[in-house]
Amino acid sequence: MRLHFMVVRRVPPVPSPVLRDVYTLLERRGFAVSDSIAEEILTRCDELEPDHDLYVLKSHTELALSLAGILHGRGARLLNPYLSCSVVQNKLLVSRRLRDAGVPAPRGWATADPRLLAEIVETTPLILKPYRGHRGAGIRLARDPGELAAVGALDDATIVQELVPGRGEDLKVYVVGEEVFTVRKPFSPTSFTRPGRPCPVPAAVRDLALRTGRALGLGLYGLDVIESPSGPVVVDVNYFPGYKGVADVAPRIADYIAGFARGRHGLAAPEPATPVRV
Repeated sequence: MRLHFMVVRRVPPVPSPVLRDVYTLLERRGFAVSDSIAEEILTRCDELEPDHDLYVLKSHTELALSLAGILHGRGARLLNPYLSCSVVQNKLLVSRRLRDAGVPAPRGWATADPRLLAEIVETTPLILKPYRGHRGAGIRLARDPGELAAVGALDDATIVQELVPGRGEDLKVYVVGEEVFTVRKPFSPTSFTRPGRPCPVPAAVRDLALRTGRALGLGLYGLDVIESPSGPVVVDVNYFPGYKGVADVAPRIADYIAGFARGRHGLAAPEPATPVRV
């Protein structure tokens, strides 16, 4: 079987250690493995047709997602499914789908006029982020009217969420199928570059993670969880993350991809959920 990984340009341009090991393990099982970076090749979009048994979408760029959409429309199999990835890239959709599925997630608002948030920020600290943001880029805080005024005009692609109080650390949750792993990291704009500290998986967090995957139709994914006074809250979701800090994760990822490629398990595209009040 032929597998093709749609990967992202890395800085510096060195291979991902996890992906390198995953490729080796899959090749030992008889798979033909290739990869490409959408931004570094020339693609004739009107002639693009599936020529692999499975495409594994690792990149989060708009170009890679768009090409995945073309392949999906031409009948290609993708992991994670294209429709799931397109939903996950949109934080507005993710927030609503999670809350509809009964998964604790922050309350959110959409506006391009910060003046409309003035009454809310009087009682609720806010976090403002690009609705298609990645790795914490572009996030701003407004804890009072003064900070909100300093933000200035909002882009119409901004999602505004309540700031969930936590322990000062980010609980990174990584999932491979039904296996869940957790890593703690301090909040930082560059925390995605560090592996963090592995920690035991609380039962409530495991349940939360698996319900998130079912709600969004994901098999390889990660969550950012805040441990609030009222319980864990999902504040972000990403498909096929880096799994930094998870020991011996490459064999698990390779097992899951091999099983998916051979049809031993599949994923349903995200469907509208029955609303649940949380």
